[in-house]
Amino acid sequence: MLRTNLSMSLDGFTAGPDQSVEHPLGVGGTRVHEWAFPLAAFHRMLGRAGGVENASSRVMEEQFQGAGAVLMGRNMFGGQPGGWGDGAWRGWWGEDPPYHLPVFVVTHHPRAPLVMQGGTTFHFVTGGVEAALAQARAAAGTLDVHLSGGASLIRQCLAAGLIDQLDVSLAPVFLGRGERPFDVPAAAGLKLEQVRVIEAPGVTHLRYRVVR
Repeated sequence: MLRTNLSMSLDGFTAGPDQSVEHPLGVGGTRVHEWAFPLAAFHRMLGRAGGVENASSRVMEEQFQGAGAVLMGRNMFGGQPGGWGDGAWRGWWGEDPPYHLPVFVVTHHPRAPLVMQGGTTFHFVTGGVEAALAQARAAAGTLDVHLSGGASLIRQCLAAGLIDQLDVSLAPVFLGRGERPFDVPAAAGLKLEQVRVIEAPGVTHLRYRVVR
């Protein structure tokens, strides 16, 4: 199964405008994630102590449960557009990223696999989203593939009918501009079944299953 979870504003944006190394989620984009920052589960992902427990804890803790590989786009991995240059960019997360799984990055620019601490290895796939997903599924075996984003890759996967489950954490904010993952005319025919709703401080968590 290919599943994704994302935090989104009420006007449908998962990132603000003008994404860059200085603003990886775009200007103002961190507002859609403010529900997560206080959580103990979020602190643990970053190797820190402290934090609170609330109804969002379950959502954060199960993010990578049952997943055997991760799929993400170049913008999600980060760095400047274009080629890799000196190859110095190693992602947003430091030397021990929170994935602890093989991660397949869809990109136009070849690069050797990047082995990190904690069991995370980034593989850079230039053959398109379906080629990257095939490699991720092979690595995951009987487990799921977690689609981490960003918005462009989610749009591609929706348009191709590849996503099986959508988890949307809806934050009560408006961004006005930015990246919309669901702006996909080709996905208009998808039928979704609502599986659950969890109300929590500063967010409502929605889960949908794609009915085939």
